[in-house]
Amino acid sequence: MKNIYLDHAATTPTDKEILDEIIPFFSERFGNPSSVHTTGQDAMNAVDNARNTISKLLNCLSTEIIFTSGATESNNFAIKGVVKAYYAQHGKNAPIPHIITTAIEHHCVLDTCKSLEKEGLAKVTYASVNKDGLVDVEKIREAVKENTLLISVMHVNNEIGTMQPIQEIGNMLEELNKQRDLEGHKKIYFHTDAVQAINYVNCDVSKLKVDMLSFSGHKIYGPKGIGALFIKKDVKIKPILDGGGQEFKLRAGTHNVPAIVGFGHAAKRAQENKEKNDSIQEVRDHLIDRVLKEIPASYLNGSKEKRIPNNANFRFDNIEGEGLLLSLDMEGISASTGSACSSGSLDPSHVLLALGLRHEQAHGSLRLTLGKNTTKEEIDIVVEKIKEIVERLRKISGNVLSEFEK
Repeated sequence: MKNIYLDHAATTPTDKEILDEIIPFFSERFGNPSSVHTTGQDAMNAVDNARNTISKLLNCLSTEIIFTSGATESNNFAIKGVVKAYYAQHGKNAPIPHIITTAIEHHCVLDTCKSLEKEGLAKVTYASVNKDGLVDVEKIREAVKENTLLISVMHVNNEIGTMQPIQEIGNMLEELNKQRDLEGHKKIYFHTDAVQAINYVNCDVSKLKVDMLSFSGHKIYGPKGIGALFIKKDVKIKPILDGGGQEFKLRAGTHNVPAIVGFGHAAKRAQENKEKNDSIQEVRDHLIDRVLKEIPASYLNGSKEKRIPNNANFRFDNIEGEGLLLSLDMEGISASTGSACSSGSLDPSHVLLALGLRHEQAHGSLRLTLGKNTTKEEIDIVVEKIKEIVERLRKISGNVLSEFEK
């Protein structure tokens, strides 16, 4: 039985060439970058090379790249770090700062904001989205208050693949900050979680006009356990980890050199991956067209136009997503019902509920995310299997219902 992997939004396989670059840093080149001797400095040179490569991908200074353990830490650092810096500057009795985010962010953003609310350290507005999962720039503008400190909007949603108008928000905020400066108000920082965007969207931070940007290695065919946070040089931010002086005294902890090296090589190849966007989208559109045409009562969640090329998120009436997912897995097909971090939860996706779907509709969802090597032939196999499984599950559901009604 052929295994078909369609869960690239959860994680991607580390490219073999990247793995080959990593291996020496576990053994022959094992030094600690903080050591002053030759072995340590060899490791530091490797870290610096990776940082330079990543900075070129984002079009920023290399000193504006801070390595973390992944996007969850990066997002926590961005949000908690600026709040911590705010209180360090103004004192613990300062007016409570205001944060604006959206209702469909990854849980590591939402839970960070809720944690700050619970501790009484911030007030948060969770902007709604339309039925396609897109936020309105004007809604963000209208949510701004005198005490707004930070806006955090994800670049691409991890479940439905919709691309948010980050550049438009950046342009709006640039003009708004100019006015606020004249009025004597603090600058509002702009952060984006770009984890799902890096492989498919131009993340030039100067064009996006963001102050902070998070992403991770394992979503771009690099290793797990490594991420980065771009922090514009004028951002006032405090570390959230205490310890050594690594990462320009902003992130304590011994560098994960093998992962950083792999991250750098993955970033270098990310541009090559973007060049495959058209071919990936062609295969993805083939998937969408077949499913919607050949399976009754099937729907696409999110905008078809404003979504990254590899994402297809469906829902099926009278289907439990978990049953569909497990049945596909038995056929050797790896998929998801939502974000990988929530796969063990029976609660419906907060993203799909935010689109206005009912609980039972959200429960019938299936996320298929293609990779750079996914073929049309594989997609045809998957579609046939989905058709068979959906028909079988609906018959079971109908039979159970009929017996219950008797």
